[in-house]
This record gives sequence, C-alpha cells and structure tokens, in this order.
Amino acid sequence: ALSELGFLLRADPRVDRVLTARSGAEALRMVTEAAPDAVFLDIQMPDLSGVDVARAVNRMPHAPALVFVTASDAHALDAFDLAAADYLLKPIRPERLREAVRRIAAMAALPRTAPPAPSDAESIAIELAGVTRLVPRAEVRYVQARGDYARMFTATDSHLVRVPMSTLEERWAAAGFVRIHRSFLVSLAHVHEVRFAPGRATVVVGTDELPVSRRHTRALRDLLAQRVLRAQ
Repeated sequence: ALSELGFLLRADPRVDRVLTARSGAEALRMVTEAAPDAVFLDIQMPDLSGVDVARAVNRMPHAPALVFVTASDAHALDAFDLAAADYLLKPIRPERLREAVRRIAAMAALPRTAPPAPSDAESIAIELAGVTRLVPRAEVRYVQARGDYARMFTATDSHLVRVPMSTLEERWAAAGFVRIHRSFLVSLAHVHEVRFAPGRATVVVGTDELPVSRRHTRALRDLLAQRVLRAQ
C-alpha cells in the first residue's frame, strides 16, 4: 500500500518529491528534516499511530497539510478534529488522490498553523460513493445510535458514520448536544418544544418527536431550568 501510494503521488505533475516512512517515528523525523508541504498518514503504524503523528505535526510552527489514508472510516472524526485536508479510504482510487492533491495545492498559499479549538464550525466527514462531503456540526439536529455507528440527522438529510454515540456525546457536550435517551443525542439549539406528561417526556426537533428516557428526564429538566435562569 505504501509503494502504491508513492507511485501514484509521483505520477502527479503537481508533486515535486515523495519520501516514504514505515513507522510513525520515522515519519516524524522526516517531517522535521524535510519540511514537506503535506503528509499522507495511515492510522495503524508501528510505534505511533497516524493520529499520534498528526497531533505532533500540528504542533510544529509550519505544520504541513494532513491527509489520512486508511482502510476504515472509524477515525474520520479524529481526522477532522485535527484539521485534516482529506480522508481517503483504501483501496486508493487515483481520482480521489488527485482531488486530495488539489485540496493541498489550494491550501498552499494559506498560513499553516495549529488547528483551531472545536467550535460550531466543526465539520464531519461523510464518505459516500467515493466522495467525501463535509457536514457542518451546526446543521446536525440530532443523532441516533446504530450499534457501532451513528446516524446524523439534518433538516434535509441523514448520514451514517462509524462513530460511537458515547464519543459524540463527550466531544459535542460543549456545543450544546445532550443525551436524552440511550439511542438519541440532540442539539438543544434545534429543540422547538419539550413535552412532559405523566411517566413520559419527549422533545420536538423539526417535525420529529423524540423520546426522553426516565433516567435522562431529570437532567433535561435541570438543564432547561438553568437556561431559563441564565436568560433572565
């Protein structure tokens, strides 16, 4: 896979030089010595993972663009938390690799600094039919658990991503996402109405009415009360 990636990159006229490394430590040494414009990283590597290398690279004064190349989409959220330029799934298709190089070339004139802290501008990478689409987190109304996957619902569509609900709950809490049920995580910004009835509670998000489990009802009441107090 490493040889094939190197071959494809060398065949692109926009690429001047390609160096390859077989471990995370070797990759970091090369980045320090050669100061490349971009680093293509697998996730699973000897001694350091691609995510570990990416975090170290992003702390450098002039950080190169990052592209993850992996057989799984399980780390897509990590990749875009780290401001990756692209996320390619194996087997690598030449046209997708060319698109990744195009993105890097477009970024070349921009100053490269460490990625900003997570905000409402954070986006989620959705891979569909070989095309990576970025969905802004602010557009996500609620998330439904589907085993090891999660389905994100926007006003017009839904997207299945390989991210555990527990991970989203932890990372998105500061952005106003609240667990209301073992199967649902909602954005309070998109909640139109909360309905309480004896032994039952629901929230209305758009045209959807979602259940609130008994164990989460008290926490939801307390959170809404705090919001009302802050607004006064």
